[in-house]
Amino acid sequence: MRRSLASAVAVAVFAFAGPAFAQQNPLARGTSTSPRFAIQNGVPIVTQRVATGLSPFDNCGDTSGTVYPGAEVEPHIAVNPVNPNNLVGAWQQDRYSNGAARGVVTGASFDGGVTWTLRSIPVSACTGGSYARGTDPWVSFSPDGTAHQTVLGVTGSTDDGVSGVIVSRSTDGGLTWSAPIEVIRDGAGFFNDKQTLTADPTDARYVYAAWDRLVTTGTGTGSGPTMFARSTNGGVSWEAARAIYNPGSGDQTIGNVVHVLPNGTLVNLMTVIRSGARTLAVIRSTDKGVTWSAPVTLSNLGALGARDPVTNAPIRDGAIIPQMAVGPDGTLHVVWQDARFTLLRDAIAYTRSTDGGATWSTPVRVNSNPQVVAFTPQVHVRVDGMVGVTYYDLRSDTTSTANLLTDFWLARSFDGVTFTEQRVADAFDISVAPNAGGYFLGDYTGLTSVGMTFIAFFGKANSGAANNRTDIFAARIAPPGAGPGLAAKRGALEREMELAYHAQAMPDDDPGEDFWEAVAENTRRALQARRIRAAEPEGPMR
Repeated sequence: MRRSLASAVAVAVFAFAGPAFAQQNPLARGTSTSPRFAIQNGVPIVTQRVATGLSPFDNCGDTSGTVYPGAEVEPHIAVNPVNPNNLVGAWQQDRYSNGAARGVVTGASFDGGVTWTLRSIPVSACTGGSYARGTDPWVSFSPDGTAHQTVLGVTGSTDDGVSGVIVSRSTDGGLTWSAPIEVIRDGAGFFNDKQTLTADPTDARYVYAAWDRLVTTGTGTGSGPTMFARSTNGGVSWEAARAIYNPGSGDQTIGNVVHVLPNGTLVNLMTVIRSGARTLAVIRSTDKGVTWSAPVTLSNLGALGARDPVTNAPIRDGAIIPQMAVGPDGTLHVVWQDARFTLLRDAIAYTRSTDGGATWSTPVRVNSNPQVVAFTPQVHVRVDGMVGVTYYDLRSDTTSTANLLTDFWLARSFDGVTFTEQRVADAFDISVAPNAGGYFLGDYTGLTSVGMTFIAFFGKANSGAANNRTDIFAARIAPPGAGPGLAAKRGALEREMELAYHAQAMPDDDPGEDFWEAVAENTRRALQARRIRAAEPEGPMR
């Protein structure tokens, strides 16, 4: 029997608006507060609120592939610097097996994530837009409180379809959104992928978007430079998109994301994929994106991908999508999946730079248990400099039953050496999630903070109901107290929740040709999983 969600004990309110929601009924959803997360005596209290429910879409969208109604995946979140109670989150709604979703839904909360009001800008057919599907949501706030979001619109297959990067802005905390702007729109021969959006925290006039643009036909098949566009008037209008880094013919980047240092310098993180290597690199701009530096490599990427240890069924994870955050002192923090700690399974790797990305620390393993695979990390830094890293792992999957029990964790550290690991959610069966090139909750999750409280925005599976396989949750993780090391002093029951440990440094030895070939094969699978196909079973994507 598959595991069920905990019973709801409080009510959240959902209001639907816009053309896609006109015929839908609002849903009452709740909060899940497990007793093991309610222990006092200084232990962090985790409170979960579900932001989603049954699908607001009905009888819309195309019929290619398998659609999973009520399946929400790949969330992202941002907090309003002007009003910390105002959160904006976005996610894929009704995931398809062969790429993207019926649409992207955006949620606005004005009570710190307790209740959510849902909206959707017109991008996909189900939301009143010109594209068949929507995917890859990302949100960000300007320092003046303007919210920004981006969505990738897609129609047809990767090779001969249409793709476009769409942006929109909100000046009322996410309740209403401006008419969408197409930063780029391509037809056959090109495919735009994995866009992110960053509002400049040092200057409300600037907003940046970054993504990769794949050449899908001709002699340059597989090429994919880093594309960049910016707004200089707070998102009202956008300059033309352009390439800011080209790895070469037949090579590509993916996972591009821009962050801004306190001095205004832009740093773009990316995975660079070449025939003989997969590396993580950054490029920098000191003039708000006009010119960019040569890349600085921070590490090889050694991800093997997550799988069911019993059946070997793939879990669709963020194996080739690194994440980055900037601390208040300008320190850069990067996390990604890497198997070089054991050569057997992926762990969460972490490195930092204190000189704006010029040099990087020796990568260390963040997750405490190397005996199980860990995947899909996200990173954020609190105002006091505490680093938070979230990820999934299979620690609770201790039997050979049909269930694939999965946990969601937060690891915290002040120094990047000593981490304290906190369980955020009760174990759930990820095999219930949509099958889109593997059990799929998204290439990334969301993580932010309000004061000393981390807020994780993540997906997890439900009981397997055909019309509501997954939901998106907002979890507030209250601080344990001032300074590191408190967890080691707590009693046995409290340590069951929270574990302090030292991170393991990545080995210096080259793991060998066989390992890197396995990494290359996983990269090929991950890229293939992102190819949108007109029909199955050729291969799900995105």
